[in-house]
Amino acid sequence: YFGEGVESLSCTGMATICNMGAEIGATTSVFPYTASMGRYLSATQRADIAQAADAQQAGYLSADAQVKADPAKYYDQIIEVDLDKLEPGYNGPFTPDLYTARSKMSDQVAKEGWTDKVSAALIGSCTNSSYQDLSRAASLARQASKHGIKVAEGTEFLVSPGSEQICATMERDGIQSAFEAIGAKVLANACGPCIGQWNRDENPVVKNREMNSIVSSFNRNFRARNDGNPNTLNFLTSPEMVLSAALSGRLSFNPLTDSLTAADGSKFKLEPPAGNELPTEGYAAGRAEYRPLLEHKPGMAIPIAPTSQRLQSLEAFKPWDGQEFKDTRVLVTVQGKCTTDHISAAGKWLKYKGHLENLARNTLIGAANAALDGKVNWVRNAVDGLEPAEGTIPDVATAYKNSGVPWLVIADYNYGEGSAREHAAMQPRFLGCNMVVARSFARIHETNLKKQGVLPLVFARPDEDYFLFTKNPHELVVRTEGVKDISDSTPTVSLIVDRVQGGKVVESRTIVCNHTMSADQIGWFKAGSALNLIASQQK
Repeated sequence: YFGEGVESLSCTGMATICNMGAEIGATTSVFPYTASMGRYLSATQRADIAQAADAQQAGYLSADAQVKADPAKYYDQIIEVDLDKLEPGYNGPFTPDLYTARSKMSDQVAKEGWTDKVSAALIGSCTNSSYQDLSRAASLARQASKHGIKVAEGTEFLVSPGSEQICATMERDGIQSAFEAIGAKVLANACGPCIGQWNRDENPVVKNREMNSIVSSFNRNFRARNDGNPNTLNFLTSPEMVLSAALSGRLSFNPLTDSLTAADGSKFKLEPPAGNELPTEGYAAGRAEYRPLLEHKPGMAIPIAPTSQRLQSLEAFKPWDGQEFKDTRVLVTVQGKCTTDHISAAGKWLKYKGHLENLARNTLIGAANAALDGKVNWVRNAVDGLEPAEGTIPDVATAYKNSGVPWLVIADYNYGEGSAREHAAMQPRFLGCNMVVARSFARIHETNLKKQGVLPLVFARPDEDYFLFTKNPHELVVRTEGVKDISDSTPTVSLIVDRVQGGKVVESRTIVCNHTMSADQIGWFKAGSALNLIASQQK
């Protein structure tokens, strides 16, 4: 990022841009060092780093003069963002990159049939709940209190501070009391509602899977992520916009033009939010707790109760046998968006993070099956006589695992976007997945699959070959050519796909796929996982 607008941004504001940029594909973002970064470093007991950076700013921590003078000469593409014209808005539902400007939201709600009533308004995230964010939102809360109103009836307002320091500072500076005065509940400094960790199971809209709308300053909003209800419409926005939605109780409310009703019946408009970039009295330390590590010796046994449903010793995955894959069945052909939330749901499942076998019971439960008109979490068993004949994806995958049947996943575009969730790769591997073949991958998930010894492949002709697997994929038996000699200099692997009916091969196709395995990653694959390789090297 460069330009005169950069100098107007706070350090935490730039952090939010970097963080949320990753949600729409900008996996790496770089800002030049600015005065606001120096102020932030000093405010967080790192003045020595700020001084060192100040000394190097001109030479190393800002764009070169010739780049500023003629950026088109140095960049492949330049996107101009005019901060004076940038309009507040909402992103969603179900994806963080679907933007609707604030002034267009009322029309869009009517056009799309979205529920206008806001059932929950959530301020939180490690990044989007900085002191500046919260102080600006609190200024709106104080305006509401001045006019004698609280959050709208039927709207739940929850605040998750971004850190222990932020929590302590907002309490000291009256921000927390400003929120609580209008009906907020302040939650723990944690992911909370973003990954389904909030008490919403008894809410009728969740129990009955009703369509409802929530607004959030958290980072992601994939279907069913927040509460397990696929009909919860989650819209991402700034903390200030969350607050305005909480007060009005409506998605269609535009704080720039619409009025609220005061306790005395008069109408008033919210003044633009105002807040401090940094706390004037510095950050409060919060609770300074440290729990020292237990004494640990190599080879020390860690006792885990065999009846535990929360903890289970992790067994190493088997190394690759050095041969081509054969007799591999297609578990599911995934249709459309399939994020790491679809592959490994959070919420109530998080209690099993230390028990891979139990956690694997949620594998791909959010995936839509292209062979069954998009039916979610339901597949046909490809092996005659193996029960269940059809069932949930984890049930059929477990049946394959128990019978020694290898399987693969066929995936659509951008498979595995979202959280960098290791279990979204570990669970399929645990259940016997040897390959995921996609039209394209989200970069981090592709790497995670490699780490767990699963081979990620991309169709060479994604707009043609994917559709072979959408018609009765339970009839298909797959073997490979090229895995045995896989290397970073031979980036292709072929799939030999036989369609078997009545015990006879009625059709055979060769599908060319590409891989991006580096030499190091091939080492992981051969060892069975990256951890296996590291362990063998340590020996």
